[in-house]
This record gives sequence, C-alpha cells and structure tokens, in this order.
Amino acid sequence: MLQKLNLINRLTSNQKRFFAELLGTFVIVVFATGSVVLDVRYAGKFGLWFVALAPAVAVALMVYLFAKISMAHFNPAVTVGFLITRHTPRHLFPLYLGAEIIGAILGSLFVKYIIGADANLGANAPDYHYPIPLIIGVEVLATALLMSMILLVVHKKGFRGFGSIMIGCMVGLDIFFLAFVSGASMNPARSLAPALVSGYVNDLWLYWTATFVGSSIAAVSYRFLTHNIGHTGK
Repeated sequence: MLQKLNLINRLTSNQKRFFAELLGTFVIVVFATGSVVLDVRYAGKFGLWFVALAPAVAVALMVYLFAKISMAHFNPAVTVGFLITRHTPRHLFPLYLGAEIIGAILGSLFVKYIIGADANLGANAPDYHYPIPLIIGVEVLATALLMSMILLVVHKKGFRGFGSIMIGCMVGLDIFFLAFVSGASMNPARSLAPALVSGYVNDLWLYWTATFVGSSIAAVSYRFLTHNIGHTGK
C-alpha cells in the first residue's frame, strides 16, 4: 500500500490530470453506455429512469473524486468550454483530449467484452422522425445546460460540497427529458467510443458538432456575464 502511495506521489500534476481524466471518462462511458446495453438486452425492463440515473451517478461520483485534481472534465466539449472561459490553459488541451478519448474507448471495450454488445454498445442515436434542425437544437441545448451547470458550480466554488450532485443531476435530467429527440450525449467522447468500437458511426457528425456548439455558447455567455458584472461592480 505504501509503495502504491509513493508511486502516486511521484506523478507530476499533469500525469495526475491525465489519469484522473482517463479513469473518470472510462467509468462514465461504462455507466452511460452499459445501462443502454442492459436495458435493450432485457427488452426495456429497466426503463428510461435507469438509463438516465446510471450516468448521473457516475458523473457525480467522478466529479466528487477528481475535481480537485483535473477539474473533472471527462468530456471534450467541457474542455473546450473551459478553454473559452480560461479555466484551463491551452497547452493542456492535448492532454485532456487524449485522456478523454482513450478512457472512453477503453470504456466501450469493457462494455463489449464484459456487459454485452447490444444496441451498438449503447451508441447515441437521434430520432430522425423529428426535423434535423430540432435534433441539432436539442443537442445544443442539452450540452449548454450541462456546461452552464458546471460553470455555475465552479463559479460558486462547489456549492458547499453539493456541486458534484448538481452536475450529475443535470446529466440525468438532460437524458430523461431530451434523449428521446437527440440522444442527449452532451459528450463527444461518450459518443465516439461506442460508435468506433461497434462500427456504427452514422450519427457522429451530430455529436461532434452540436455538443461543442452548446458548450461554447454557455462558455461565451459566462465570460460575457462575469466580465460585465466585474466591470459594473454588481
């Protein structure tokens, strides 16, 4: 045990960030996609509440565990948002993106070989019965809401320890109320990994565009509001 602690202490701050982001993204992808796989395998017996609750719990736990190490991004769209708000320096972008993608792919491989390969490994899929502009708008909205909650928690310095729960709840609510239209990914890495591992890449265009737009809108709005409030003294 002491040897393991010594090994952790020897890691640089960037190495700790990398492994925190990798592990956090891995767990979130396993819960988010694994819940979909299980629900489909058992003919919907778990229901939407389970598919929404599983990633909500995973996000809350990972944010609680790793927020002080890496700010708990676990999501390339969140990383871009933090770059815009300057909470994360630009030179760390490759570190975060690499850790998130690797963690997500490892998560999908875990789901495939341990949980099952149903439902394209839980890959996100929108409902094309709705107009494409609406689908894009809903995915933008879902990601913007998540990014806004994250920034609110950061701005309020964790909301006295309830920040991780609030972020997890936003993930769950987005999925519960919006997934039936757009899939409510909110996370390009969560969408990329099961798509690549399963070969179902048809909808990646949506989750690698709308999610970044949503997080960027929230981040730009945050910068505008905090800049103006700071200059007016309110």
